[in-house]
Amino acid sequence: MARDAAAQETLTPDLCVVGAGSGGLSVAAGAVQMGASVVLVEGGEMGGDCLNYGCVPSKALIAAAKRAHAMGAGAAFGVAPVAPQIDFAAVMAHVQGVIDGIAPHDSQARFEGLGVHVIRDWARFLSPREVAAGGCTIRARRFVIATGSSPAVPPIPGLAETPFLTNETVFALDAPPRRLLILGAGPIGVELGQAFRRLGVEVELIEAGRALGRDDPEATAVVLEALRGEGVEIRQGVRVAAAAAAPEGVRLTLEGGETVEGSHLLVAAGRRPSLDRLDLAAGGVDADADGVTVDAGLRSVSNRRVYAVGDAAGGPAGTLNFTHVAGYHAGVVIRSALLRLPAKARVDHIPRVTYADPELAQVGPTEAEARAALGARVSVARFPFAENDRARAERATAGFVKAIVGPKGRILGATVVGKGAGEQIGLWALAISSGLRIGAVAGMVAPYPTLSEASKRAAGAHFAPKLFGSPWVKRAVRLLAKLG
Repeated sequence: MARDAAAQETLTPDLCVVGAGSGGLSVAAGAVQMGASVVLVEGGEMGGDCLNYGCVPSKALIAAAKRAHAMGAGAAFGVAPVAPQIDFAAVMAHVQGVIDGIAPHDSQARFEGLGVHVIRDWARFLSPREVAAGGCTIRARRFVIATGSSPAVPPIPGLAETPFLTNETVFALDAPPRRLLILGAGPIGVELGQAFRRLGVEVELIEAGRALGRDDPEATAVVLEALRGEGVEIRQGVRVAAAAAAPEGVRLTLEGGETVEGSHLLVAAGRRPSLDRLDLAAGGVDADADGVTVDAGLRSVSNRRVYAVGDAAGGPAGTLNFTHVAGYHAGVVIRSALLRLPAKARVDHIPRVTYADPELAQVGPTEAEARAALGARVSVARFPFAENDRARAERATAGFVKAIVGPKGRILGATVVGKGAGEQIGLWALAISSGLRIGAVAGMVAPYPTLSEASKRAAGAHFAPKLFGSPWVKRAVRLLAKLG
């Protein structure tokens, strides 16, 4: 059996967590506060991708861009529009300031204060029950792989030799791009594309398939119309044949021979699990391109000492790569690994949001997915923001709420596109998680005037044909009226 020559000390914790992103930190914090001994291993930044390169900096950038956009969008309210003066260095300082404000919560000092043994090094398996890191051999009762994911770089000829940005480097820019080409029009590409456009950058999105291809096409059309209206160029169904450096930046050759040039290239073509350093073969841990092969309880199918959470988990339980999913996975693992209770990771109630303007949020299957599975047993109830009084007052009437309803009124899913969609989708996620039927949402008393009324009205629309279009209901009402 191979051994790291530098490994001198042997640690025997209850739990060894590899990776200090959202999932790993949640497991470590929960476990140690419940009395378990925990070793946490992290070779990169505490807080992982979300804090340092993903959710947090992107939303901070989006917030700055939204302020800039609002300065030129006041005419409808009687406020004279003005051209924003963008101090890009100050914008990026704001982004870094937000990261710095959150970082102490995820810091090594905080977790050591909780009682976690933190090792700042890259971990690798020595055997199915041992990991080496920081000059130590860690022989834990259970291991949790929480290493997250990294940007996927497509095998385009010349791309590896061409300067390009990813979400891990774009927030380090100290000057704005002149013209930003974005390879990929998923959530990352769409969010950053709109943000940079609002900060004065020319932006072109290039997508081999359909932009926001996982989402409801009717909802994505609302988002893409908004982006085009702001001057973002969007190409769909276009493949890049080659990439190369150009005198003033980068040049992409599209299939068919057309070329496009930009000062910068951002690759936002998906994610891949970060497992390369772990030597999973030595640990007897099976994995594929989607992540560690796990069962419904997030436990490795080949090494029962090992769990995987978040982006590192493959299979159905690991198909939704979001920070909130990693946090949810942490609870499943703690229940199983520490409390020895049955636990399975569900996927039907997991919401997802694209933080464009307007936002697009989804939980459960889209309308097309639900109809493909259940056919005529699916009904769709909807309500447009154009008929919501708060949306009218704020002149944010683009979008709608769509509820996907199955047999016996069971809520299967929901799509919300419009202002504050991400804040509304939680209601639908709770309804699905709790097994509520559509009548429960329709019966909710929503404060007036709020955007959340749109969800209530969408649920109510499910009953409208039965209540207001039924001759039997009308006859019953007339009969009851005759009774006095």
